[in-house]
Amino acid sequence: MKQFKRTTVTSALPYANGPVHIGHLAGVYIPADIYVRYLRLKGEDVLFIGGSDEHGVPITIKAKKEGVTPQDIVDRYHALIKKSFEELGISFDIYSRTTSAVHRETASEIFKTIEAKGGFIEQESEQYYDEEAQQFLADRYIMGKCPHCGNENAYGDQCESCGTSLNATDLINPRSTISGSTPVMRTTKHWYLPLDQHEAWLRQWILEDHKEWKPNVYGQCKSWLDMGLQPRAVSRDLDWGIPVPVEGAEGKVLYVWFDAPIGYISNTKELLPDDWEKWWKDEDTRLLHFIGKDNIVFHCIVFPAMLKAEGSYILPDNVPANEFLNLEGDKISTSRNWAVWLHEYLVDFPGKQDVLRYVLTANAPETKDNDFTWKDFQARNNNELVAIYGNFINRALVLTHKYFDGKVPALGELDDYDKQTLNEFAGVKADVERLLNNFRFRDAQKEAMNLARIGNKYLADTEPWKLAKTDMERVATIMHLSLQIAANLAIAFEPFLPFSSQKLREMLNMPTFDWADLGKTDLLKAGAQLATPELLFEKIEDDVIQAQIQKLLDTKKANELEARKANPVKENVAFDDFMKMDIRVGTVLDCQKVPKADKLLQFRIADGMGERTILSGIAQYYPNPEELIGTQVCFIANFEPRKLRGVMSEGMILSAEDADGKLVLVQPKAKVADGSEVK
Repeated sequence: MKQFKRTTVTSALPYANGPVHIGHLAGVYIPADIYVRYLRLKGEDVLFIGGSDEHGVPITIKAKKEGVTPQDIVDRYHALIKKSFEELGISFDIYSRTTSAVHRETASEIFKTIEAKGGFIEQESEQYYDEEAQQFLADRYIMGKCPHCGNENAYGDQCESCGTSLNATDLINPRSTISGSTPVMRTTKHWYLPLDQHEAWLRQWILEDHKEWKPNVYGQCKSWLDMGLQPRAVSRDLDWGIPVPVEGAEGKVLYVWFDAPIGYISNTKELLPDDWEKWWKDEDTRLLHFIGKDNIVFHCIVFPAMLKAEGSYILPDNVPANEFLNLEGDKISTSRNWAVWLHEYLVDFPGKQDVLRYVLTANAPETKDNDFTWKDFQARNNNELVAIYGNFINRALVLTHKYFDGKVPALGELDDYDKQTLNEFAGVKADVERLLNNFRFRDAQKEAMNLARIGNKYLADTEPWKLAKTDMERVATIMHLSLQIAANLAIAFEPFLPFSSQKLREMLNMPTFDWADLGKTDLLKAGAQLATPELLFEKIEDDVIQAQIQKLLDTKKANELEARKANPVKENVAFDDFMKMDIRVGTVLDCQKVPKADKLLQFRIADGMGERTILSGIAQYYPNPEELIGTQVCFIANFEPRKLRGVMSEGMILSAEDADGKLVLVQPKAKVADGSEVK
């Protein structure tokens, strides 16, 4: 394995149209911070880069809704996010933003370099244009009648009523949400990154050269590569963003997915204007991206293709992406306010940053989606941080003050149990280090806590408070070893619980420390004076937790009321009208993405009478469509056939929309005969 001189660590840029929640923290920012703190403790050269992603259509929509400018929106949330990260102890070397002058210049330079090398292709397409507002329209700025269910207020990318994914050109009687006028089709030109031209080296680089990547990362990349890569637009017709820096591109900006990852580079340049290149262009630098699973493709395929096309940058060595964290058994949703927001937590639980860091690491969705519950949060605090770690530290320090005036006692002769205890924690450093090196933060923290368990058991078994009546020399040895374990805990937990570790070091009068000291038994010298002991953690009572649960229950109730208003039951239909629909069950024989159609899946279904082809706009919700082969789905068999993208679709697949807008296939719970009617 190659030895690097330095490490550049990036964490996904949070989108500046809302605050940060616990899903972001568990998936990206706490793991990244743990790893960076660990490298710093080892004395390695590391740079931790963060920042806000501040361009794109959602920000313009939010600004329009609030009657403010997009800059107002990003200024508000950039400040909130940055402050929240600082208070949680996320130790960025810089946390900047993509509206900075340095970023605009850097993104423009990279675009121009790729363009000069012929790294883009230019293509013309027809797109809706608002003549009154004099601008091209993004899909969410177009509304019209849904061709599937007749909803008059469907958006250009999705019908909120039936859940079908749409193209703006599918809408009947489209209208601009900006002016209300009827848009017209106009030809527009955009620049595309031809990912298909990068497919061969990406396949070698990922599938052959990086088999050590986490299975979820490797698997998603393989799925995309196996489907075949398509050119991806790098520009949009929009007035919010970085202008495309070439002649003839007036009114166009860099697409946010192209612009945002360059923020890692521009933020480094802002921090180190004279020395940034070695962190991005030196082959002795290791580049790591910490992200969530929704960003895997951008960081493993798209961004590397951009860097390769530019020609002078290193590629990521690893992308340790996590899965998603759910909340109380339900998917976290910003639109439904179903989240634990970091800035609110910091107000509700002052001084308890490390409790959140501990619980989110213990529940980290490293290999699969995981769940956060307030009851588990309370249990881990009370039963682990308080009862194990905190209890051991408190007893060790209080007893030292009681029997030795707060000074580290001298070490006497060790008995067999002392030696056994020392042997038990001798391997902690190697175990924690191995796990951290492999990005297994949950298990690494568990190993650190095992050291506290060893210390707790040692004190409980030796009972120095009883020996104090007859053998103070033996008590001195017990307390000396206990304090050495405490000092080791201050180091072992530094990457995970930095506030508690600092507090413990202050109580131990331990100003200097580094990772190499972990496992040593002479960290505190005999005679050294300890500070007054304080509790590291405190119990969290039931009423505090119940208040948080009630907040979520109130949110759920408000969402249900809002859903009833926003999605009222449609007018009654006659029984005979319902009976006209022929809903049946069929088995999926084949399922694949429709080429050059991001939203469409093509199903081949055994319908009990033979086979039929049905197209469905649910591709974004099923990134691995081949996994649907062999399952059964419900479909409308007598839906009028319709040609989409040159393919005749002979029916409609039934899907249900969850509260977060995700479409889920309607499927029978038990297998039934193909062609069975749904009644």
